[in-house]
Amino acid sequence: MQPGAPQDALMEGWLRLVGGAAADGTPPAWLGELQRNVAKLGAIQARYFEQQGKLWTALLAGRRESVASAPSGDRRFSSAQWRENAYFDYLRQSYLLAAQFIEELIESSDMEGGAKARARFQARQWIDAMSPANFAATNPEFLRQALDSGGDSVARGLANLLGDMRKGRISQTDESAFEVGRNLAITPGEVIFENELIQLIQYAAATPQVAARPLVMVPPCINKFYILDLQPESSLVAHAVASGQTVFMVSWRNIGPELGTLTWDDYLEKGVFAALRVAREVTQADKVNALGFCVGGTLLGAALAVLAAKGEDTVASATFLTAMLDFTEPGALGVYIDGASVAAREAAIGRGGVMSGRELDHVFSSLRANDLIWPYVVNSYLLGQRPPAFDLLHWNSDGADLPGPMFCYYLRKTYLENQLREPGALVNCGEPVDLRKITLPTFVYSSREDHIVPWRSAYRTVNLVRGERTFVLGASGHIAGVINPPAKKRRSYWTAEALPEDPDAWLAQAREERGSWWPRWIEWLGRQGGGQKPAPASCGSVRYKAIEPAPGRYVKERIQ
Repeated sequence: MQPGAPQDALMEGWLRLVGGAAADGTPPAWLGELQRNVAKLGAIQARYFEQQGKLWTALLAGRRESVASAPSGDRRFSSAQWRENAYFDYLRQSYLLAAQFIEELIESSDMEGGAKARARFQARQWIDAMSPANFAATNPEFLRQALDSGGDSVARGLANLLGDMRKGRISQTDESAFEVGRNLAITPGEVIFENELIQLIQYAAATPQVAARPLVMVPPCINKFYILDLQPESSLVAHAVASGQTVFMVSWRNIGPELGTLTWDDYLEKGVFAALRVAREVTQADKVNALGFCVGGTLLGAALAVLAAKGEDTVASATFLTAMLDFTEPGALGVYIDGASVAAREAAIGRGGVMSGRELDHVFSSLRANDLIWPYVVNSYLLGQRPPAFDLLHWNSDGADLPGPMFCYYLRKTYLENQLREPGALVNCGEPVDLRKITLPTFVYSSREDHIVPWRSAYRTVNLVRGERTFVLGASGHIAGVINPPAKKRRSYWTAEALPEDPDAWLAQAREERGSWWPRWIEWLGRQGGGQKPAPASCGSVRYKAIEPAPGRYVKERIQ
């Protein structure tokens, strides 16, 4: 057995996967480039073998040598057994050294930005998968649990595995602990409108006086709307209602084969425009305020540009939450999207068909595999534990299917070609899309650690639209940064009056405020409310009568 021998096979597999080595063993292009730079490659290899040698020699001599440590926040090797046992300590450090070696090879290559990002992502997927913590024979916690429980933990792990195989996905939370309409999405209200694509919920007033103009929320269509209405203490909907807003919520349909021909324009016409129109008619307001979250924000941006092109002044303000209108920096999802992959998707479902929400769930989980995949594999299947009850992760696994034509259009026109930001490049609902014609007050929020919508990409919205603009940068990620109720007194956010073109220039002069950004947004929204009026006694109107209580039946349809 030679220094590093346990990693040689893994390394060969990594190098084959990263950058796409050919089946005959031809190395990927980036590795060929690096091999031509003999000095750079030699230095990386020499350092790697020197460290592996130290580790191996120490193991044979019966002493400890610390040559590698896990990154901050990496909990895979937090158990003391990984350090107290010399063999497992060797496995841990040898694996970390090999992982660092692969990453150094990629970072030292001369690949362009997009190619390097894809290689970096592919390598990280394989590195994470090959962690010794993921395998029974190389995980000391598994062995200890199996011995201490007399094999019961192994039996429970197999039962958990079989249960997840029947469901077709990895359980991330105790799903029996939550039910939409019982302890999730329970803000009182009524469904007052529906068509084949959406239900529109109006929430019951909670104050004697309300803003004259209602607030229409457009959530992402790839997930369920109740991320904005989780349990009462963390519900943005409930907070807005308690602040005197009349809130309407779009609840997107989970698409079946019969709706597989719906297009992007259908999502604008039957989704966004229908919701804005009905909310305005029900409240008899001159205008409405609108909010778009994630993909819902992208749809809202296109819709507002169409309204501007038509000269329809029916929206008073727009709020964009972790949403992109400029896809120059598409975030982690960009590694999955290139011309070939989009063309293949178009050939399969571009004229009709369904994009599986389960596949989208897998994609999003893979972006944070060490948080959303492997911990649950280890805890559930190896250690025989049941996942804890967590409402946000329940929502995370409750995705939605999308129509193929709409999904393919979204991929090509935004992520691949970035045409939404180009004036006149797109025609939606018969109108040229020009974001510069959006001149209403705009509130843009992004999260500093967001890997789905990088905050700098979200910031670029303020350079695309006109009118009064406010940008707020929150702490944490794509979801946790948004769902940050004031009562929990967590995190912080950054603000600044000036909005330079460069996002980093904005950050350099921004000031940090402690706590939630919600109160700041509510204050801003209050200025767009058009005054006050008595709260309505009930939801709906003579024309739009209550159909069923909130949250409605569309949101309860799950992916099959």
